[in-house]
Amino acid sequence: MPEMTITLNRKGTTASEAHIRDHRIVMDRPTEKGGENAGPMGGEALLAALGGCFMSNLVAAAQAREVELGEIDVRITGNIAGTPPAYDRIEMIVTGSASVESLPKLVTMAERGCIAANTLKAGLALSVETQFR
Repeated sequence: MPEMTITLNRKGTTASEAHIRDHRIVMDRPTEKGGENAGPMGGEALLAALGGCFMSNLVAAAQAREVELGEIDVRITGNIAGTPPAYDRIEMIVTGSASVESLPKLVTMAERGCIAANTLKAGLALSVETQFR
C-alpha cells in the first residue's frame, strides 16, 4: 500500500465529510468557533488518527505474539502553541492490563509500526495547490 488517497466534500454549512475506503467521518468546528459542531475538528481528528493507528499496531503486535492484551486505553494530549497554531507536543499514555513484561515491548513495537507516529516524528513536505472546476 504505497499510497493512500482520502477525499473530502463540504457537508452542510461548516462541516466537511472525509471519504476513507467505505467509511465516512464528518468534521466541523464547535459552535463557539463558528461551526455547527457536527463532528470533531480536524486537529482533534489528527490526534484520533494517531491513536487509531497506534492502537491497531498494538493489537496486531499482541496477536502476532499471542499475548492477551486485556483492557487497553490510550490517552492522547496535544499542546497547541504558536502563530499559526500547531501542536508543539503530543503525549500518548497507554494504560493496560497486559503483563509488565509484554506491554512495554508491545507499545514500542506499535509506536515503530504506526504510520501516523512515524510521520509526525519525522515531519514531512506538505504541498497545497488550487484547481478550478
